[in-house]
Amino acid sequence: MLSLIRWLSRCGLPNLHALGAVLGWLAWLGSSAYRRQLQVHLTQAGMGAGVRRQAVAEAGRMVAELPWLWLRPVDRPLGTAVQWQGDGLISRALDDGRGLVLLTPHLGSFEVCAQAIAERFGHRSRLTAMYRPARQPWLRSLEETARARPGLATAPAALAGVRQMIRALRKGEAVGLLPDQVPPDGMGVWAPFYGRPAYTMTLAARLVQQTGAALLLIWAERLPAGRGWVLRVSPAAALPASAADDAALQVACATTVNQQMEQLIAQCPGQYLWGYNRYKQPRRAHRSTGEEAPA
Repeated sequence: MLSLIRWLSRCGLPNLHALGAVLGWLAWLGSSAYRRQLQVHLTQAGMGAGVRRQAVAEAGRMVAELPWLWLRPVDRPLGTAVQWQGDGLISRALDDGRGLVLLTPHLGSFEVCAQAIAERFGHRSRLTAMYRPARQPWLRSLEETARARPGLATAPAALAGVRQMIRALRKGEAVGLLPDQVPPDGMGVWAPFYGRPAYTMTLAARLVQQTGAALLLIWAERLPAGRGWVLRVSPAAALPASAADDAALQVACATTVNQQMEQLIAQCPGQYLWGYNRYKQPRRAHRSTGEEAPA
């Protein structure tokens, strides 16, 4: 498998994206469970057949571009493969020195966001990105090697990772996370996402509340024919500051975050990962580490 991934990493983005579209449709045709879940989520969000067709192909492209992103030599930057819109917002937030929380949903190429931010702003501030490590040892090792890049640090989706992000913010650095990723049990609240309760992480709001960091939204639109990506940065709406109690405040904040994710998705719904099981029950977490317990 590793040999195949290394070979794919040398194929170039246009070829990988073309292959990925085919793989996306093969996955859709080969799994009735995937087809049902994808359609349920699209219907819940009020999306039609046109979005479904694009989403199936884009999910395949997202997977196919990973070898290129992960195994690209450190001395070969993304360069012109990335265009920026709103990068001045990041620059000003870093100048402010309060720390910066960057949120991106499972939209477009969320993997490229961390690398692009580290390349453009790593000389000013390291980015700590939270990832859920793969369960397969060989894939986990590949991810760790691929994400070890200048200006970029990774934090596990566990209590140790939360502490790491808080330390980074208190030093005025930037952190990034996927707020529409289902957290372990006890690390989220139920909040509406397209009108249906979804277990939503409270981490994004708590990081801002505890450190006073700035909050921005970012996502990377995948361009046609392997031409790269456009990174779009936008301001985030202010999170609620008070409620009847802390539990109510976290629900209100999670609801606000989910609404903003819906607004980002509306910009390019065909590139959202509709096949992700956003409404699943959270897994239990180990008390000592905060990591998810095995299923």
